[in-house]
Amino acid sequence: MAKLGRMESERNTRTKTATGTRLPEQRSKRTRLLSNDNVLTKRVSLQIREGIPIRDWRDLGQHIHILTDSSSWWLGDWLLYGQHQYPRRYQEAVEQTSLDYQTLRNYAWVARRFPPSRRHAKLSFQHHAEVAPLSDAEQDNWLTIAEKRNWSRNELRRRIREQREAFSEPREVTNGHSVVQLTMNIADEKKQRWQQAADKAEQDLLSWILSVLDNAAGPEN
Repeated sequence: MAKLGRMESERNTRTKTATGTRLPEQRSKRTRLLSNDNVLTKRVSLQIREGIPIRDWRDLGQHIHILTDSSSWWLGDWLLYGQHQYPRRYQEAVEQTSLDYQTLRNYAWVARRFPPSRRHAKLSFQHHAEVAPLSDAEQDNWLTIAEKRNWSRNELRRRIREQREAFSEPREVTNGHSVVQLTMNIADEKKQRWQQAADKAEQDLLSWILSVLDNAAGPEN
């Protein structure tokens, strides 16, 4: 019984030193994360033991990336919890920390716009922030496409901007030619059907619409 208790204690305890906290050893079926002896984390540094295998170094970078991205969700959810549980006291409590309240509010706004069930684990927090101002249907549509096509945050932003500009007011381009830009009001169900067709053609919605219109119009004279 004593041996069992000692094993349980060792499994649940982090290895601490006077200068930092070592990452706990974690294992999965496919990937072995770094052991306590390989990495030492401090407030402003990461110390890595000399001579670790490149596989472990690679996995460490991926692990840090996941933790960094997840922390935005965690802080957002943390503030939402405080707003709900301590509506009159949470802001004063936040001020007693080193956290920037405006940054936290931004995290919380995105977290509120995306309940955990609608978050895409394969996309970053910043992907979600890009589409947060849109409707739920548009959010889901853009994030699904971004995940399927492996878009970066910047690529997602560019695609959204292109579609927005395509349906804006007419403007003059730099070479002097007038460009007519149309505004379309369509039912959400029809937009969804068009988007599905665009996905099958492996095109974004705007490119698909333009290709359909060009095909219908026939060759230029």
